[in-house]
Amino acid sequence: MMQGQEVDIAEMIFHHTGDSHELEFEPFGTIHLPAWQPVHIGSLSIDLSPTKYVVFAILAALIVYTMLKVAAVGIERARRAGKAPGGYAGAMEAFVIWVREEVAIENIGHEMGPRYAPLIMSFFFFILICNLLGLLPWGGSPTGNLAVTAALALIAFVAIEVGGMLKLGFRGYMGTIFPHIDGLPPVGARIMSIGLAPIEVMSKLVKPFALTVRLFGNMTAGHFVILALFGIVFLFGHLGVFSYGIGIVTVLVVVGVMLLELLVAVLQAYVFALLTAVFIGLMQHEH
Repeated sequence: MMQGQEVDIAEMIFHHTGDSHELEFEPFGTIHLPAWQPVHIGSLSIDLSPTKYVVFAILAALIVYTMLKVAAVGIERARRAGKAPGGYAGAMEAFVIWVREEVAIENIGHEMGPRYAPLIMSFFFFILICNLLGLLPWGGSPTGNLAVTAALALIAFVAIEVGGMLKLGFRGYMGTIFPHIDGLPPVGARIMSIGLAPIEVMSKLVKPFALTVRLFGNMTAGHFVILALFGIVFLFGHLGVFSYGIGIVTVLVVVGVMLLELLVAVLQAYVFALLTAVFIGLMQHEH
């Protein structure tokens, strides 16, 4: 930024929170990602070129795999030695067991919970690392992109509905759309059941929508707040000696918000995993 140049705070915020086809490492340089030819399916054109959030999502997946693989090797080595795992392996084992027992099995049930535990744990650790990547210098949070959170919610939706159909059978699953009404004559019960069907379908679609918007909104809001606070430094940078005081106060506030964002990163990963487990459990035990 050149001296005297007016800073567009809104442009700065949307530039840093938006997706792009380059990785910026200012002031060291910029990596331009390859641009591929769009794939045409009839009249539909799909751009599969990698973007910033695609790169960070892949990085998050590799980090999660490495974390759990290293922990698994450490646990196996400790068991062969006939002792309890300690250090990093022991901490990760406790973390995984907590997610498996208290989030997955507790909400889905002891019968089907162990089957869905790997999915719930994958959601938790992947979202957690994605959230934390956005707090690093030159980093980016894939969960701050609506397409990423929608894809995660779609996976959860398929697990909820397909898992429910497999558990309840087709007839039982249709009962979640056309509920049985007690206390009414047969004709009245059928009319009421058909009348409730659109509401039941809507309730199924609201679940992934809620998962999508909640995660996206919470992660994006934090970055907006931090960048907006940084913008205060540029807005009042012309006040001479007073600008130093404003800068110090702003930095302290930003540090506090960053610490709060660490808590939010963990909390949002937990909430997404917990709600997915709750929704799966509710469908598994319908009627």
